[in-house]
Amino acid sequence: MERVVVVGLREGLHARPAALFVQEAGRQPVPVSIAKPGGSAVGATSILAVLTLDVSAGDEVVLSTTVEGPEAERALDALERYLSQVTPG
Repeated sequence: MERVVVVGLREGLHARPAALFVQEAGRQPVPVSIAKPGGSAVGATSILAVLTLDVSAGDEVVLSTTVEGPEAERALDALERYLSQVTPG
């Protein structure tokens, strides 16, 4: 199961926003990966791996999990909500 999300965070996934994303991913009941389209997926709970993606505002990312079902849907929903929020700039 996967979902493409446009990052609305003004700073993208750098420093603090990345740390908050990783914390949110860690709260999910299923493992989630994140990647840039066409790129290699990394674990969403690894701050170093997430930072290496170099995600900026407006970039698309792919959230994915190998788990199916309602828990997986809720996990992707929560992470999509975080990533797609538009922060003031």
